[in-house]
Amino acid sequence: MNIEELKDKRIAVLLSGGVDSSVVVYEFAQLGLHPDCFYIKIGPEEEEEWDCSSEEDLEMATAVAHRYGCKLEVVDCHKEYWEQVTRYTMEKVKAGFTPNPDVMCNRLIKFGAFHEKRGHDYDLIATGHYAQTEIEMVESQGSQVEYKWLTTSPDPVKDQTDFLAQIYDWQLKKAIFPIGHYMKDEVREIAEREHLVNAKRKDSQGICFLGKIDYNDYIRRYLGEHPGDVIELETGKKIGKHKGLWFHTIGQRKGLGFGGGPWFVVKKDVENNILYVAHGYDPMTAYKQEFLVHDFHFLTRPFPKCDGGARYEMTFKIRHTEDYLSGTIESLEDGLYKVTAREPIHGVAPGQFCVVYDENHHRCYGSGEITY
Repeated sequence: MNIEELKDKRIAVLLSGGVDSSVVVYEFAQLGLHPDCFYIKIGPEEEEEWDCSSEEDLEMATAVAHRYGCKLEVVDCHKEYWEQVTRYTMEKVKAGFTPNPDVMCNRLIKFGAFHEKRGHDYDLIATGHYAQTEIEMVESQGSQVEYKWLTTSPDPVKDQTDFLAQIYDWQLKKAIFPIGHYMKDEVREIAEREHLVNAKRKDSQGICFLGKIDYNDYIRRYLGEHPGDVIELETGKKIGKHKGLWFHTIGQRKGLGFGGGPWFVVKKDVENNILYVAHGYDPMTAYKQEFLVHDFHFLTRPFPKCDGGARYEMTFKIRHTEDYLSGTIESLEDGLYKVTAREPIHGVAPGQFCVVYDENHHRCYGSGEITY
């Protein structure tokens, strides 16, 4: 989208207080544009009890908006977050799954609740995600049809297309990612060169709203503890007790606290409240080469010819990492897809999102939830 097209658009910037979204505002300012900025409030339910960085975030966002002559408005999506994203997270972990709250936050809050409250007044919603888009024109019945694709960032470490792979097509059509073509180091360099107030601020880690709050404390607050046995998979020997299956995920190594390790979580028996562990990556039961995906969400349009049992060559991720896995995806009955990896994979966990890309991991097709 060129400058002339942008000048005719009403643009909203989601300004978080971090360096990435701040450089987004700078980029627009360089084009002579001063979009309206919005800080989305989704902080903890009882802020007086939780150590949260939201006040500092808002101060940073206010300073950046003021510097570039942009209006800043705080949009309170606190209730929507806790009713939608938190409920989703707790239901999944209680059932023994491994959810990703940040994925649903993008769909339900940043491009969802915000749109309902204020975003509907704007043509484009800009964020600091490391992602890009491209337009494909396809001839259909004598006319040109426009498709907008989500595409990967050149920075494989920071690429965030996996976190965006559940947004709706209408949300993608309104999304713009002005720094998506940069490497993270380049964004830092711009921020430092321009003396932005948050130029040296560290990137946020973990769930978007938790700040300094520990994830296990977050889970414990809503689900409490439910102790059960920890069993060595190979021998059936009891080696200890866990405080709740929801504090663990398949493939986990750190934080187990059992002697004689290292131990890796390889299986959860939700019905009997048993956590199974093994000594490292050796047990083949800890690997999967095939797994099923349900509720696959296509961002733009389905895989080419991926119906009636057709197999499609693709690359994919099952967690946020710079590495892409290779394999095929095949449509089955009842809306299921079978993913077959080229090599066995460790740590495939039900509830995780399998994010699917083309063979060159350029275009993101969407994602679905891994099931048993």
